[in-house]
Amino acid sequence: MATIGTFTKKDATYQGTIATLTLKAKVNITPVARDNDKAPDFRVYAGSAEIGAAWSTTAKNGNAYLSVKLDDPSFAAAIFARLVESDGSHVLVWSR
Repeated sequence: MATIGTFTKKDATYQGTIATLTLKAKVNITPVARDNDKAPDFRVYAGSAEIGAAWSTTAKNGNAYLSVKLDDPSFAAAIFARLVESDGSHVLVWSR
């Protein structure tokens, strides 16, 4: 697993940065109203551009996390990652 982002939580919004080989951006993960069961709980923005979505979920051990899908024209394919709490902050971890 690789850490590709670090975030802090302010109210219900996560603010931080994502850094990969092709993307370096300040990012907000903002809650949105859901209109159906499959709709995301959050939208991911780099500035005003939407670059992904996130769903609230719970691990088998009971820990809550966000399942995040990021996409950008510079990516060969979408990136799937998890935003998890770690030592009082939140990290975005990606694994193939």
